[in-house]
Amino acid sequence: MPHSREKAPSPKPPAHSPRWLRWLLRAVVWLAGLGAAGALAAMLVVGVGLAMAYPNLPDVSDLADYRPKLPLRVYSTEGALLGEFGEERRNLTPIADIPAVMTQAVLAIEDARFFEHGGVDYKGVLRAALANLGRAKSQGASTITMQVARNVYLSSEKTLTRKIYEILLTFKLEHLLTKNQILEIYMNQIYLGNRAYGFAAASEAYFGKPLKSISIAEAAMLAGLPKAPSAYNPISNPKRARVRQLYIIERMLDNGFITAAQAAAAKQEDLRLRSSTDSTRVHAEYVAEMARQLIFAQYGAEAYTRGLNVYTTLNAGEQEVAYAALRKGIMDYERRQHYRGPERFVSLPSSAAEVEDAIDDALANHPDNGDVLAAVVLEANAKKIVAARADGEQIEITGEGLKPAQSGLSDKAPPNIKLRRGAVIRVLQTPKKTWEITQLPEVEGAFVAIDPRSGAIRALVGGFDFDKNKFNHVTQAWRQPGSSFKPFIYSAALEKGFTPATVVNDAPIFFSAGATGAQPWEPKNYDGKYDGPMTLRTGLAKSKNMVSIRVLQAVGPKTAQEWVSRFGFDADKHPAYLTMALGAGSVTPMQMATGYSAFANGGYRVNPYLITRVTDHKGRILSNFQPPATEDNPRAIDARNAFIMNSLLQEITRSGTAARAQATLKRPDLYGKTGTTNDSVDAWFAGFQPTLTAVTWIGYDQPRNLGSRETGGGLALPIWISFMDKALKGVPVAEPTVPPGVVNVSGEWFYDEYARSAGIPSLGMDAPAATAPAVAPAQEERSRILDLFRN
Repeated sequence: MPHSREKAPSPKPPAHSPRWLRWLLRAVVWLAGLGAAGALAAMLVVGVGLAMAYPNLPDVSDLADYRPKLPLRVYSTEGALLGEFGEERRNLTPIADIPAVMTQAVLAIEDARFFEHGGVDYKGVLRAALANLGRAKSQGASTITMQVARNVYLSSEKTLTRKIYEILLTFKLEHLLTKNQILEIYMNQIYLGNRAYGFAAASEAYFGKPLKSISIAEAAMLAGLPKAPSAYNPISNPKRARVRQLYIIERMLDNGFITAAQAAAAKQEDLRLRSSTDSTRVHAEYVAEMARQLIFAQYGAEAYTRGLNVYTTLNAGEQEVAYAALRKGIMDYERRQHYRGPERFVSLPSSAAEVEDAIDDALANHPDNGDVLAAVVLEANAKKIVAARADGEQIEITGEGLKPAQSGLSDKAPPNIKLRRGAVIRVLQTPKKTWEITQLPEVEGAFVAIDPRSGAIRALVGGFDFDKNKFNHVTQAWRQPGSSFKPFIYSAALEKGFTPATVVNDAPIFFSAGATGAQPWEPKNYDGKYDGPMTLRTGLAKSKNMVSIRVLQAVGPKTAQEWVSRFGFDADKHPAYLTMALGAGSVTPMQMATGYSAFANGGYRVNPYLITRVTDHKGRILSNFQPPATEDNPRAIDARNAFIMNSLLQEITRSGTAARAQATLKRPDLYGKTGTTNDSVDAWFAGFQPTLTAVTWIGYDQPRNLGSRETGGGLALPIWISFMDKALKGVPVAEPTVPPGVVNVSGEWFYDEYARSAGIPSLGMDAPAATAPAVAPAQEERSRILDLFRN
């Protein structure tokens, strides 16, 4: 009988096993199966989800050529940074140019195993999980790759979906990019507060230095910012930032990045932070804004994100000199004004600690303005003021330093100007390192210097302080030029037969209402004195109004109006009336610089320009501007007209109203004209050396009297001299070249056609020979000339 195979019986619990045990075993088996099925289902769901999500992930291949939003930067001709525009401050720095100490500090605190893991640090996740179980404060485990994925592509919302995308993106980044590429993106992309993105921008923002010069201590301070840029800001939260910095230094030591000695030295290093008012950049805010407007007009909103670099014609050294000269000139004027009183009064408590807080609060709303510093008075009497600065420094003001505010120290001083404890005042350090009390000026000013050969703007200061007043007085302020406009009238007169030797009577003139068609007009000389017959040379050097009016009357206001337009002036802003002789029209300082440049360069009209080239963030040239050669510009006047006008303008700086120019600078190749308008509302000096034209203006935005003794020679000329003293260092004295058509007779210059009759009356007038014109004018002007000299 064959042996039959029977199915082995299923194992059964021993008969003697309790029933509850049998049920328990069955339940365990059932639950295990259910768990395995659930896990398999979950894996399938996740797998399907990942399969569906992965194709929808952003394309990260463009990160291989990383192009973040980069700001617009404006530079001087030498490459000094003048301004930066855009929501994000960022310097795109290749990983090879980032110093090792900076990457080590970041790796020590953010991701020490960055070069070991594949994007997700599982050991770090486990370590963070264990740490979080035993701590009230959680510990994160995001790697640098995960942060790049999150910062570049994802929102900040904390959801499971976003976390899944973050992990998937992390794997994708690790697959497509090298570790160095990922690290480079992180070091340039991360937000670090103070509008700074990336560590290169942060180094400039917080320390005012390039990243390549960073120290261990500074690197550790910056590396603490990614976690919470506001909380660990070393400027606004120095104590908290210091604690984190010390912790990062320890992490750098633990990871072997630095030695114990280096760690100890870093902990002791005294960091020099860059305050909000401390700037190492050139003071060229008005120029930077001009460049911004020009670039925005061309590129639109992209100007602020493409990383454009704009190179200007500005000379950084000359710009700083211009800025300092204008501010000094304005502050010198301010010393002569009445004291308007403290800017504010605050109550100071008796407790020393509370006093410091009160001073900090008060000065937060009254920031320093360059070298014009804010302080709070602690004590004041007729002989001494003690005041405290925001940094705790106490200063004493005594002697001469009290004079500008003497009225505020008087026992009878009104409450609004009384200097007492709690008064917020302004102080200025003198060249002798003493202190004097001052006040922020109400008066404004402008300065511009251009190369008369090309029109390149070399220096431009549009006002006392850009943050206080963004109105650019160089290009936007239309003001009366006063006597500084007279040379353009005299230039027109040269073409009508006048010469430097022409004699004109400096005598009073009266115009009736019938003659003017309006109110009677009796113009006067500035000093109220009349010196009788004098040559044109002397009349211009002494800025005699009567001489200028008679010259314009002979030339004809309409002819003169057409003539001045050759220099770039708007004819409609200079009505064809005799008041044009006194500069009653409207000009901008930039127009004046353009006009005087025609005298400086031999008669050509140049167009002022600011931008020489624009490049992208990699230095590739997008646009390039080369000005035409001087002789390729349109002519404003003949070379001989410019030559003789230069001779007249040189006389002004030698013996006339601007004689201080040659006396101070000790060189003869200086030319220019002062200008003071009616009632001393505007003060001007416009002048040049053949390689540099510069114009200064001082006045109030709401026109009012500057003071009965204030003139262009006293207010504007010193600023011009101070600038030229530095700008012309090493510049050879220019020797003028006599152009064709000009001859010298008895020491005076004439057009060829007028030389034979020089100094000889030719009109047969009954007036004394001394008052007769020195040359024969054009026939059609003779009758007016006769009337002119009979007056």
